[in-house]
Amino acid sequence: MSFTSTAEAPSTTSGLGADPHWWRQAAVYQIYPRSFADADGNGIGDLRGITSRVGYLQDLGVDAVWLSPFYPSALADGGYDVDDYRDVDPKIGTLEDFDAMVAALHRAGIRLIVDIVPNHTSDRHEWFHEALRSPKGSAARERYIFRDGEGDAGELPPSDWTSIFGGPAWTRITEPDGTPGQWFLHSFAKEQPDLNWHNREVHEDFLQTVRFWSDRGVDGFRVDVAHGLAKDLPANLPSQAELDAIPKDGAHPLWDRDEVHEIYREWRGVFNEYDPPKIGVAEAWVDSARRPTYASAEGLGQAFNFDLLEANFDAAQFRETVTFNLDLAATSGSSSTWVLSNHDVVRHATRYGLPPKADGEDKAGTHWLLTAGTTPELQAEAGLRRARAASLFELALPGSAYLYQGEELGLHEVAEIPDADRQDPTFFRSPGFSVGRDGCRVPLPWSSAGETFGFGAGEAHLPQPEWFSRYSVQAQDAAEDSTLNLYRRALQLRRELQGADTLEWIELPGAGGPGPGDLGSEGTGADGSASEVLAFRRPGGWLCVTNFSEQAVPLPAGEVLVSSQPLSAEVLPGETTVWLREH
Repeated sequence: MSFTSTAEAPSTTSGLGADPHWWRQAAVYQIYPRSFADADGNGIGDLRGITSRVGYLQDLGVDAVWLSPFYPSALADGGYDVDDYRDVDPKIGTLEDFDAMVAALHRAGIRLIVDIVPNHTSDRHEWFHEALRSPKGSAARERYIFRDGEGDAGELPPSDWTSIFGGPAWTRITEPDGTPGQWFLHSFAKEQPDLNWHNREVHEDFLQTVRFWSDRGVDGFRVDVAHGLAKDLPANLPSQAELDAIPKDGAHPLWDRDEVHEIYREWRGVFNEYDPPKIGVAEAWVDSARRPTYASAEGLGQAFNFDLLEANFDAAQFRETVTFNLDLAATSGSSSTWVLSNHDVVRHATRYGLPPKADGEDKAGTHWLLTAGTTPELQAEAGLRRARAASLFELALPGSAYLYQGEELGLHEVAEIPDADRQDPTFFRSPGFSVGRDGCRVPLPWSSAGETFGFGAGEAHLPQPEWFSRYSVQAQDAAEDSTLNLYRRALQLRRELQGADTLEWIELPGAGGPGPGDLGSEGTGADGSASEVLAFRRPGGWLCVTNFSEQAVPLPAGEVLVSSQPLSAEVLPGETTVWLREH
């Protein structure tokens, strides 16, 4: 196996075809660049580190990489506070390094999707500095959302709104003459002022950014907070309680407004200037019925479906989620997207090793990873077993699978990070409630020994636990039953078995689960018993069977292609998925 890619690539398209639909069934690997691989030893992952691991990605068998923000940033929010949308953070590389990375990925047959952050800039962006230097009502301030404060001297914020990260959503500036001045809106951290998308200059600048990266060989864009760009703030702002009560049906002042799709129709025009067209995928936390518009051919093309990520390890929830989202994808004409982990949520090996969450609870968040005796005991082995089964289930589904770096190693959430080392603004703005998202962003372990387990020569920017040693790439590379090799086998088979965007739920005699005619909307069989085994057939005559129970069930007949756990005695163990070719 090779980690390293050293040969020079003659072009950014070598190794790629011109299929305009490549994304519909793609396995996309998310790289959080500062925690992937550190080539220069400064403790922060970088672009040359990614280039050095292209061989690993090729051996893994992914079709594309999604690169989280790599732009100049003060890292107030892990790089989602962008100083300059058309450059690379000097701590992680240069534009030349970026070009070399694109060439290496393309040579290996791997496409590249990059994060774009259009809801807000950082407070270090040249536009925001200009706004601070300029007077009230100036063109520079019109690029953002500034308001006069309430009270006799404007000393109170324009409203009592709270930000997504906790704390107030308005921050007051000091005017050029040194006096207290207006307030600006920031839906997230105060270092992330929201842009005003009623301003035509904002539109044009992002169209320029999309072309800039497309011309450098980028194949698509993951759009951060895609549902937040269009805002319409009335003169008299509602209170936070009133804001929360407004339905998000296309006319909410802040979220998922209908006119946001006018922005993406413009972007689609730029996407279609290229051959094959560029693809967009929306991070849009919206009502499911409103998701198809983001994923339409006239819009971005795809939208994230986080429903499986939020489901417990439960057969009824998985089946209901899959059926619903395949129907939803058919509505948009897109393909569905499947996600179990990413940079914003607790890794699924850990989620599945903790008590299931009830309806209405935050199933993917971090509020229950508190210390001082409030953390439930992690069942690490059970969590990993369920994670392997869920991942193999996910990779069998029609549509795109978005994988997060380290899940192929079976990594758990790192909970034991000292407060002094934490970086996530949700930790600092939500004291006592959330430990933040740093636990899933700890640098990867490549080797079983060394100060940073092969991440780089310098001290890693987040501390790695000792138990990373047995989860490292080196430890798993030659182990036939490792999680890494399970992913490799599954991804290879996924390409070979690829078919139409369809599946057929089937009943397996003796497997303990109801057939397709028996499963009602509540996920129970005709006799009221819960289904514990899910099976579906994909085009080409192969099956995916998942046993969600803890008890073994009969193994269906067929040639075993891959299994998440060892099989024996013609039984399917509990909490196990198997792919079978029908005889």
